[in-house]
Amino acid sequence: MSSGSGKRVVVTGATGNVGTSVVRLLAEDPEVESVVGLARRFPDRTPPGTEWSTVDLGAERAGLAGVFEGADAVVHLAWAFQPTHDPAVTWRTNVLGSLRVFEAVAAANVPALVHASSVGAYSPGPEGERAVDESWPTHGWPDAAYCREKAYLERALDTFERDHPRTRVVRMRPAFLFKRESASEQRRIFGGRFLPGQVARPELLPFLPDVPGLRVQALHTEDAAEAYRLAVRTEVSGPFNLAADPPLDAKLLAEMFDARPVRLPRTAARSAIAAAWRLRLLPASPHLFDAVLRLPLMDCTRARVELGWHPQRTATEVLEEFLLGMRAGAGAPTEPMRGRKVG
Repeated sequence: MSSGSGKRVVVTGATGNVGTSVVRLLAEDPEVESVVGLARRFPDRTPPGTEWSTVDLGAERAGLAGVFEGADAVVHLAWAFQPTHDPAVTWRTNVLGSLRVFEAVAAANVPALVHASSVGAYSPGPEGERAVDESWPTHGWPDAAYCREKAYLERALDTFERDHPRTRVVRMRPAFLFKRESASEQRRIFGGRFLPGQVARPELLPFLPDVPGLRVQALHTEDAAEAYRLAVRTEVSGPFNLAADPPLDAKLLAEMFDARPVRLPRTAARSAIAAAWRLRLLPASPHLFDAVLRLPLMDCTRARVELGWHPQRTATEVLEEFLLGMRAGAGAPTEPMRGRKVG
Protein backbone atom coordinates (compact mmCIF):
# COMPACT_ATOMS: atom_id res chain seq x y z
CA MET A 1 0.00 0.00 0.00
CA SER A 2 1.11 3.60 -0.56
CA SER A 3 2.68 5.38 2.41
CA GLY A 4 0.84 8.66 1.89
CA SER A 5 -2.80 9.53 2.44
CA GLY A 6 -3.85 8.82 -1.15
CA LYS A 7 -3.67 5.88 -3.52
CA ARG A 8 -0.78 5.02 -5.76
CA VAL A 9 -2.03 3.67 -9.10
CA VAL A 10 0.01 2.15 -11.93
CA VAL A 11 -1.47 2.26 -15.45
CA THR A 12 -0.11 0.12 -18.29
CA GLY A 13 -0.71 1.30 -21.85
CA ALA A 14 -0.89 4.81 -20.45
CA THR A 15 -0.27 6.66 -23.73
CA GLY A 16 -3.06 5.08 -25.79
CA ASN A 17 -6.69 5.96 -26.42
CA VAL A 18 -7.97 4.79 -23.03
CA GLY A 19 -4.74 5.24 -21.11
CA THR A 20 -4.46 8.99 -21.72
CA SER A 21 -7.98 9.52 -20.36
CA VAL A 22 -7.53 7.16 -17.40
CA VAL A 23 -4.24 8.79 -16.38
CA ARG A 24 -5.76 12.27 -16.53
CA LEU A 25 -8.86 11.38 -14.50
CA LEU A 26 -6.85 9.53 -11.87
CA ALA A 27 -4.38 12.41 -11.60
CA GLU A 28 -7.30 14.79 -10.96
CA ASP A 29 -8.86 12.52 -8.31
CA PRO A 30 -8.23 13.86 -4.78
CA GLU A 31 -8.09 10.30 -3.42
CA VAL A 32 -5.18 9.42 -5.73
CA GLU A 33 -1.79 10.59 -4.55
CA SER A 34 0.28 9.49 -7.52
CA VAL A 35 -0.10 7.86 -10.93
CA VAL A 36 2.64 5.89 -12.64
CA GLY A 37 2.15 5.55 -16.38
CA LEU A 38 3.84 2.66 -18.18
CA ALA A 39 4.49 2.86 -21.91
CA ARG A 40 7.17 2.00 -24.43
CA ARG A 41 7.85 5.70 -25.07
CA PHE A 42 7.39 8.79 -22.92
CA PRO A 43 4.68 11.31 -23.94
CA ASP A 44 5.42 14.96 -24.61
CA ARG A 45 3.38 16.14 -21.61
CA THR A 46 3.02 14.92 -18.04
CA PRO A 47 -0.11 15.67 -15.97
CA PRO A 48 0.56 16.89 -12.41
CA GLY A 49 1.00 14.02 -9.97
CA THR A 50 2.07 11.63 -12.74
CA GLU A 51 5.38 9.93 -13.41
CA TRP A 52 6.42 7.69 -16.30
CA SER A 53 8.32 4.46 -16.71
CA THR A 54 9.29 2.87 -20.03
CA VAL A 55 8.26 -0.77 -20.20
CA ASP A 56 7.82 -3.17 -23.12
CA LEU A 57 5.36 -5.85 -22.01
CA GLY A 58 6.37 -7.98 -24.98
CA ALA A 59 9.87 -8.37 -23.53
CA GLU A 60 10.52 -11.39 -21.32
CA ARG A 61 12.32 -9.31 -18.68
CA ALA A 62 9.88 -6.46 -18.24
CA GLY A 63 10.80 -5.92 -14.56
CA LEU A 64 7.23 -5.16 -13.54
CA ALA A 65 7.21 -6.37 -9.93
CA GLY A 66 9.53 -3.57 -8.84
CA VAL A 67 7.37 -0.96 -10.56
CA PHE A 68 4.23 -2.36 -8.94
CA GLU A 69 5.75 -2.44 -5.45
CA GLY A 70 3.70 -0.26 -3.09
CA ALA A 71 0.86 0.29 -5.57
CA ASP A 72 -2.74 0.24 -4.38
CA ALA A 73 -4.03 -0.71 -7.83
CA VAL A 74 -2.79 -1.66 -11.29
CA VAL A 75 -4.95 -0.68 -14.25
CA HIS A 76 -3.92 -2.89 -17.16
CA LEU A 77 -4.77 -1.29 -20.53
CA ALA A 78 -1.78 -2.12 -22.76
CA TRP A 79 -2.77 -3.76 -26.04
CA ALA A 80 -1.36 -4.14 -29.56
CA PHE A 81 -3.84 -4.33 -32.47
CA GLN A 82 -1.26 -4.88 -35.18
CA PRO A 83 0.24 -6.61 -37.10
CA THR A 84 -2.94 -8.47 -38.00
CA HIS A 85 -1.02 -10.62 -40.50
CA ASP A 86 1.25 -12.00 -37.77
CA PRO A 87 -0.87 -12.98 -34.74
CA ALA A 88 2.17 -14.46 -32.99
CA VAL A 89 3.47 -10.90 -32.50
CA THR A 90 0.26 -9.61 -30.92
CA TRP A 91 0.03 -12.78 -28.81
CA ARG A 92 3.45 -12.04 -27.30
CA THR A 93 2.45 -8.53 -26.28
CA ASN A 94 -1.22 -9.00 -25.47
CA VAL A 95 -1.35 -12.44 -23.88
CA LEU A 96 2.17 -13.15 -22.65
CA GLY A 97 2.58 -9.50 -21.65
CA SER A 98 -0.68 -9.59 -19.72
CA LEU A 99 0.35 -12.79 -17.95
CA ARG A 100 3.54 -10.99 -16.87
CA VAL A 101 1.39 -8.17 -15.49
CA PHE A 102 -0.79 -10.61 -13.54
CA GLU A 103 2.26 -12.41 -12.14
CA ALA A 104 3.86 -9.11 -11.10
CA VAL A 105 0.65 -7.97 -9.41
CA ALA A 106 0.71 -11.15 -7.33
CA ALA A 107 4.45 -10.88 -6.58
CA ALA A 108 4.08 -7.27 -5.41
CA ASN A 109 0.92 -8.02 -3.40
CA VAL A 110 -1.03 -5.29 -5.16
CA PRO A 111 -4.53 -5.19 -3.60
CA ALA A 112 -6.45 -4.46 -6.84
CA LEU A 113 -6.12 -5.33 -10.52
CA VAL A 114 -8.40 -3.58 -13.04
CA HIS A 115 -8.12 -5.30 -16.40
CA ALA A 116 -9.28 -4.07 -19.81
CA SER A 117 -11.30 -6.88 -21.31
CA SER A 118 -13.78 -6.12 -24.10
CA VAL A 119 -17.12 -6.84 -25.70
CA GLY A 120 -14.92 -8.82 -28.08
CA ALA A 121 -14.36 -11.41 -25.35
CA TYR A 122 -18.01 -12.45 -25.50
CA SER A 123 -19.25 -15.48 -27.37
CA PRO A 124 -21.69 -14.78 -30.24
CA GLY A 125 -24.84 -13.13 -28.96
CA PRO A 126 -28.40 -14.43 -28.89
CA GLU A 127 -30.83 -13.95 -31.74
CA GLY A 128 -32.94 -10.80 -31.67
CA GLU A 129 -32.63 -7.64 -29.62
CA ARG A 130 -31.93 -9.19 -26.21
CA ALA A 131 -28.93 -7.65 -24.45
CA VAL A 132 -26.67 -9.86 -22.36
CA ASP A 133 -25.34 -9.25 -18.87
CA GLU A 134 -21.91 -10.16 -17.55
CA SER A 135 -22.83 -13.84 -17.13
CA TRP A 136 -22.81 -14.39 -20.91
CA PRO A 137 -19.99 -16.80 -21.96
CA THR A 138 -16.64 -15.24 -22.82
CA HIS A 139 -15.15 -17.57 -25.41
CA GLY A 140 -14.87 -14.93 -28.13
CA TRP A 141 -14.86 -15.58 -31.86
CA PRO A 142 -11.89 -17.95 -32.26
CA ASP A 143 -10.91 -16.94 -35.81
CA ALA A 144 -10.27 -13.31 -34.79
CA ALA A 145 -6.96 -12.77 -32.97
CA TYR A 146 -8.34 -9.84 -30.95
CA CYS A 147 -11.28 -11.87 -29.63
CA ARG A 148 -9.19 -14.98 -29.12
CA GLU A 149 -6.66 -13.07 -27.01
CA LYS A 150 -9.30 -11.26 -24.95
CA ALA A 151 -11.11 -14.55 -24.26
CA TYR A 152 -7.87 -16.33 -23.32
CA LEU A 153 -7.14 -13.65 -20.72
CA GLU A 154 -10.60 -14.10 -19.25
CA ARG A 155 -9.64 -17.72 -18.54
CA ALA A 156 -6.26 -16.63 -17.19
CA LEU A 157 -8.02 -14.28 -14.77
CA ASP A 158 -10.30 -17.11 -13.66
CA THR A 159 -7.17 -18.96 -12.55
CA PHE A 160 -5.61 -15.81 -11.08
CA GLU A 161 -8.67 -15.15 -8.91
CA ARG A 162 -8.66 -18.73 -7.67
CA ASP A 163 -4.98 -18.61 -6.75
CA HIS A 164 -4.95 -15.05 -5.36
CA PRO A 165 -8.27 -14.51 -3.56
CA ARG A 166 -6.93 -11.51 -1.61
CA THR A 167 -6.48 -9.50 -4.82
CA ARG A 168 -9.57 -7.65 -5.97
CA VAL A 169 -9.96 -8.24 -9.72
CA VAL A 170 -12.19 -6.08 -11.94
CA ARG A 171 -12.76 -6.88 -15.62
CA MET A 172 -14.02 -4.01 -17.76
CA ARG A 173 -15.84 -5.08 -20.94
CA PRO A 174 -16.40 -1.88 -22.92
CA ALA A 175 -17.96 -1.41 -26.33
CA PHE A 176 -16.01 0.33 -29.11
CA LEU A 177 -14.29 3.38 -27.60
CA PHE A 178 -13.87 6.67 -29.42
CA LYS A 179 -12.89 10.26 -28.72
CA ARG A 180 -11.77 13.14 -30.90
CA GLU A 181 -8.12 12.72 -29.97
CA SER A 182 -8.11 9.03 -30.92
CA ALA A 183 -9.27 9.66 -34.50
CA SER A 184 -5.89 9.57 -36.24
CA GLU A 185 -4.67 6.53 -34.29
CA GLN A 186 -7.81 4.51 -34.95
CA ARG A 187 -7.90 5.51 -38.61
CA ARG A 188 -4.36 4.10 -38.96
CA ILE A 189 -5.16 0.94 -36.96
CA PHE A 190 -8.36 -0.02 -38.74
CA GLY A 191 -8.44 1.91 -42.01
CA GLY A 192 -4.76 2.19 -42.87
CA ARG A 193 -2.25 5.02 -42.95
CA PHE A 194 -3.42 6.39 -46.28
CA LEU A 195 -7.18 6.45 -45.71
CA PRO A 196 -8.07 10.16 -45.84
CA GLY A 197 -10.01 11.41 -42.85
CA GLN A 198 -11.92 13.74 -45.15
CA VAL A 199 -13.86 10.74 -46.46
CA ALA A 200 -15.97 11.05 -43.29
CA ARG A 201 -17.95 13.96 -44.75
CA PRO A 202 -21.66 13.60 -45.43
CA GLU A 203 -21.43 15.15 -48.88
CA LEU A 204 -18.94 12.47 -49.95
CA LEU A 205 -21.11 9.56 -48.79
CA PRO A 206 -24.44 9.58 -50.66
CA PHE A 207 -24.78 5.82 -49.99
CA LEU A 208 -23.95 3.67 -46.98
CA PRO A 209 -23.62 -0.12 -47.13
CA ASP A 210 -26.25 -1.89 -45.06
CA VAL A 211 -24.79 -5.27 -44.06
CA PRO A 212 -27.36 -7.59 -42.44
CA GLY A 213 -26.64 -8.04 -38.74
CA LEU A 214 -24.04 -5.26 -38.54
CA ARG A 215 -24.93 -3.40 -35.36
CA VAL A 216 -22.49 -2.29 -32.66
CA GLN A 217 -22.39 -0.34 -29.43
CA ALA A 218 -20.07 2.59 -28.81
CA LEU A 219 -18.87 4.62 -25.84
CA HIS A 220 -16.86 7.78 -25.34
CA THR A 221 -13.37 7.02 -24.06
CA GLU A 222 -13.78 9.57 -21.26
CA ASP A 223 -16.90 7.77 -20.05
CA ALA A 224 -15.01 4.48 -20.04
CA ALA A 225 -12.13 6.13 -18.17
CA GLU A 226 -14.57 7.30 -15.51
CA ALA A 227 -15.64 3.69 -14.98
CA TYR A 228 -11.99 2.71 -14.49
CA ARG A 229 -11.54 5.53 -11.97
CA LEU A 230 -14.60 4.38 -10.06
CA ALA A 231 -13.34 0.79 -10.08
CA VAL A 232 -10.07 1.92 -8.49
CA ARG A 233 -11.91 3.81 -5.75
CA THR A 234 -14.80 1.41 -5.11
CA GLU A 235 -14.51 -2.00 -3.42
CA VAL A 236 -16.08 -3.90 -6.31
CA SER A 237 -14.88 -6.94 -8.21
CA GLY A 238 -15.87 -8.98 -11.23
CA PRO A 239 -16.89 -7.95 -14.77
CA PHE A 240 -18.68 -4.78 -15.87
CA ASN A 241 -20.28 -4.08 -19.26
CA LEU A 242 -19.77 -0.51 -20.51
CA ALA A 243 -21.71 0.98 -23.44
CA ALA A 244 -23.86 3.96 -24.38
CA ASP A 245 -27.19 4.04 -26.17
CA PRO A 246 -28.34 3.77 -28.89
CA PRO A 247 -26.77 0.82 -30.76
CA LEU A 248 -25.34 1.93 -34.10
CA ASP A 249 -26.64 0.35 -37.30
CA ALA A 250 -26.89 1.31 -40.97
CA LYS A 251 -30.24 3.05 -40.56
CA LEU A 252 -28.98 5.34 -37.80
CA LEU A 253 -25.71 6.05 -39.63
CA ALA A 254 -27.58 6.86 -42.83
CA GLU A 255 -29.63 9.42 -40.92
CA MET A 256 -26.46 10.96 -39.46
CA PHE A 257 -24.85 11.25 -42.90
CA ASP A 258 -28.06 12.10 -44.72
CA ALA A 259 -27.28 9.13 -46.95
CA ARG A 260 -29.28 6.25 -48.38
CA PRO A 261 -28.61 2.76 -47.00
CA VAL A 262 -27.90 0.21 -49.72
CA ARG A 263 -28.23 -3.46 -48.87
CA LEU A 264 -24.90 -5.31 -49.15
CA PRO A 265 -24.79 -9.07 -48.58
CA ARG A 266 -22.44 -10.28 -45.86
CA THR A 267 -20.50 -12.41 -48.31
CA ALA A 268 -19.86 -9.48 -50.64
CA ALA A 269 -18.74 -7.22 -47.78
CA ARG A 270 -16.47 -9.89 -46.35
CA SER A 271 -14.94 -10.69 -49.74
CA ALA A 272 -14.07 -7.05 -50.29
CA ILE A 273 -12.51 -6.74 -46.83
CA ALA A 274 -10.60 -10.00 -47.26
CA ALA A 275 -9.19 -8.91 -50.63
CA ALA A 276 -8.06 -5.54 -49.27
CA TRP A 277 -6.54 -7.22 -46.20
CA ARG A 278 -4.64 -9.79 -48.25
CA LEU A 279 -3.25 -6.98 -50.41
CA ARG A 280 -2.31 -5.12 -47.18
CA LEU A 281 -4.48 -2.18 -48.16
CA LEU A 282 -6.64 -2.60 -45.06
CA PRO A 283 -5.26 -3.42 -41.59
CA ALA A 284 -8.59 -4.69 -40.21
CA SER A 285 -8.91 -8.40 -40.96
CA PRO A 286 -11.98 -10.21 -42.36
CA HIS A 287 -11.88 -12.37 -39.21
CA LEU A 288 -12.55 -9.27 -37.10
CA PHE A 289 -15.45 -8.42 -39.42
CA ASP A 290 -16.87 -11.91 -38.79
CA ALA A 291 -16.58 -11.32 -35.05
CA VAL A 292 -18.24 -7.90 -35.13
CA LEU A 293 -21.26 -9.37 -36.92
CA ARG A 294 -21.74 -11.74 -33.99
CA LEU A 295 -21.14 -9.43 -31.03
CA PRO A 296 -23.93 -9.33 -28.47
CA LEU A 297 -25.55 -6.14 -27.27
CA MET A 298 -24.55 -5.50 -23.66
CA ASP A 299 -26.75 -4.73 -20.68
CA CYS A 300 -24.90 -2.23 -18.46
CA THR A 301 -27.16 -2.36 -15.40
CA ARG A 302 -24.44 -3.70 -13.12
CA ALA A 303 -22.10 -0.76 -13.81
CA ARG A 304 -24.91 1.70 -13.09
CA VAL A 305 -25.96 0.02 -9.84
CA GLU A 306 -22.64 -1.09 -8.32
CA LEU A 307 -20.26 1.55 -9.68
CA GLY A 308 -22.73 4.42 -9.87
CA TRP A 309 -21.56 4.88 -13.47
CA HIS A 310 -23.56 6.62 -16.19
CA PRO A 311 -22.22 7.58 -19.64
CA GLN A 312 -22.41 11.32 -20.21
CA ARG A 313 -22.61 11.11 -24.02
CA THR A 314 -24.84 9.14 -26.35
CA ALA A 315 -23.36 6.81 -28.94
CA THR A 316 -24.37 9.19 -31.73
CA GLU A 317 -22.61 12.09 -29.98
CA VAL A 318 -19.52 9.89 -29.62
CA LEU A 319 -19.48 9.02 -33.31
CA GLU A 320 -20.07 12.63 -34.41
CA GLU A 321 -17.11 13.79 -32.29
CA PHE A 322 -14.90 11.04 -33.66
CA LEU A 323 -15.78 11.81 -37.29
CA LEU A 324 -14.99 15.48 -36.72
CA GLY A 325 -11.64 14.38 -35.33
CA MET A 326 -10.98 12.27 -38.43
CA ARG A 327 -11.61 15.21 -40.72
CA ALA A 328 -9.28 17.41 -38.67
CA GLY A 329 -6.54 14.82 -38.26
CA ALA A 330 -6.93 15.14 -34.48
CA GLY A 331 -4.55 13.47 -32.07
CA ALA A 332 -2.75 13.77 -28.75
CA PRO A 333 0.90 14.37 -27.71
CA THR A 334 1.80 10.69 -27.31
CA GLU A 335 3.50 8.45 -29.84
CA PRO A 336 0.49 6.14 -30.51
CA MET A 337 -1.93 9.04 -30.86
CA ARG A 338 -0.06 11.52 -33.02
CA GLY A 339 -2.46 13.56 -35.13
CA ARG A 340 -2.13 13.30 -38.88
CA LYS A 341 -4.27 14.57 -41.71
CA VAL A 342 -4.27 12.53 -44.93
CA GLY A 343 -5.84 13.67 -48.18
